[in-house]
Amino acid sequence: MKQATDRRVARLRAPELAGRGWLNTGGEPVTLADLRGRIVVLDFWTFCCVNCLHVLDELRPLEEKYADSLVLIGVHSPKFEHEADPDALAAAVERYAVHHPVLDDPELVTWQAYTARAWPTLVVIDPEGYIVASLSGEGHGHGLSVLVEELIAEHSAKGTLRQGNSPYAPPAPAQTALRFPGKAAGLADGSFLVSDTAHHQLVWLEPDLETERRRFAGPTGDGLNEPQGVLVLPADTAERVGYDVVVADSVNHRVMGLRLADGAWTVLAGSGRQLRERSGSGRALTQDLSTPWDLAWFIDRVVVAMAGTHQLWALHLATDPADNTVAVLGGTSAEGIRDGAADEAWFAQPSGLAVSEDGSRLWVADSETSALRSLDVTDEGFVVTTHVGQGLFDFGHRDGPAAEALLQHPLGVTTLPDGSVAISDTYNGAIRRFDPATTEVSTLATGLREPSDAVVELDDQGRARLVVVESAAHQLVRVALPDKAQRVDGLARRTQRPRTEVAPGPLSLRVNFTPPTGQKLDFRWGDPTRLMVSSTPEGLLRGGGGSAEGLTRTLTLDPAAGDGVLHISVQAASCDGDPETGEVPEHAACHLYQQDWGIPVVLVDGATTELTLDLRGV
Repeated sequence: MKQATDRRVARLRAPELAGRGWLNTGGEPVTLADLRGRIVVLDFWTFCCVNCLHVLDELRPLEEKYADSLVLIGVHSPKFEHEADPDALAAAVERYAVHHPVLDDPELVTWQAYTARAWPTLVVIDPEGYIVASLSGEGHGHGLSVLVEELIAEHSAKGTLRQGNSPYAPPAPAQTALRFPGKAAGLADGSFLVSDTAHHQLVWLEPDLETERRRFAGPTGDGLNEPQGVLVLPADTAERVGYDVVVADSVNHRVMGLRLADGAWTVLAGSGRQLRERSGSGRALTQDLSTPWDLAWFIDRVVVAMAGTHQLWALHLATDPADNTVAVLGGTSAEGIRDGAADEAWFAQPSGLAVSEDGSRLWVADSETSALRSLDVTDEGFVVTTHVGQGLFDFGHRDGPAAEALLQHPLGVTTLPDGSVAISDTYNGAIRRFDPATTEVSTLATGLREPSDAVVELDDQGRARLVVVESAAHQLVRVALPDKAQRVDGLARRTQRPRTEVAPGPLSLRVNFTPPTGQKLDFRWGDPTRLMVSSTPEGLLRGGGGSAEGLTRTLTLDPAAGDGVLHISVQAASCDGDPETGEVPEHAACHLYQQDWGIPVVLVDGATTELTLDLRGV
């Protein structure tokens, strides 16, 4: 395979950084002139994106190791309308412990100047102000480290490297009892367990929602890291396994068990490493996971919303945790909306789960498609259905018939006593209600700050109400369930991310992949690359879809489709050393790189007939 042009041949000056303002700089702007002489990594991210959160964690060791030579700059280019709110962005920067300057780019000015196509994208700028690499997706920690070492050596020799401190200026720390709580669960005595996400703890609250009965910091040694979903097990199951509560330990990529009586923790699933493949199954304790976000008890299993791989997994709890097993319950790992048989369905960052009263349906808040989905048990097996939601780039706040209703990045879902569903419509700041009997969507409450979950409880008169996790307000609040919900007819929205103009008919697709220094593609046992292509709507793609080896493909786009989204996934494996010459270092390993793109396109006569993407450019 012909590799991409060497990074030292094409010299492209980095465009200036332009946006609405800066965070983590004490209010001072940062220019490329200020950064001249430093190695700069631009991280194009948006805070809804779980892959972007993975990259933040991957970059932390680099920030620390190369603090004297490297400056990391976050460029926040939002997908959702709510993410363009400056207060919401400031909260997200704190929530996810972003300890470097962040450019607020709500109009995607810098995003377009650097021709970014996907969240996340990393761009490396050398000390002379030239772009030397552009990397899409996650998993680039090792490659970036190699590149930074090369740039340090090169520019130290040239005398163009300037060492110094980052322009980062930390804001004053905030003090609240809870900090960005994520999920909650009710106990029989009226108390609540809540994941105190930014404090990395689980908190047991009294019924007044404020008094703390106890805090649980996780197992000694590694603790919890941004816990999310909380599940109270059925009493008979808890007695059998020896713990009462299951917790989704999202950044540690584990599922944990907690015994409330003495605070003892048990690892139930997850090796502690992030899953880099697209699936998994088998022994739970040796299986890598990817950002487990919520949990539900469904058909004698713990269902895990595996946000990082856009799937639902099932965890079987054995009496001995060493015998626990996991398996994929639904989702191919492709990101988007596709209904039907669960093993062929698509999800997009599932983040909230709830089970129907009769136990036959699992409701799913599918956040990146702003959708309410369900997994149903049928005679033919598990089937996925979309009830509200239209796609990756469509969102808003609109009530009415489900086919026309719109949500905005919901993170939670709760079954109500009458069989309807309350949706924590996070980026709309609302609690919405979907009635399966009438297929109508209404609004129960507005003005909340990023509600992320809710629990049903009964008041003194026996009426149901909700206890809502108001994440960005750092509290739990009670919300009444009115007899008649108010109706909201807001505007439909579509992400302002620009569409790519392409010509109808044949389209030449190419993915450029250059392994990091010291690695080579290994063709001895076949092509180590694979390309997967599909579209929304399906009719957009007349030919060239499916999965096959190689990084080039000719697609055929239907002129009648007008526009749509191309879903492109790529995998490439490279190995340490040079397998062809036999020059392989001791302890050599092979590394899998992969990226998913959802590229909005519009068909325009005379537009380009080529689409080139970069998986890795170092």
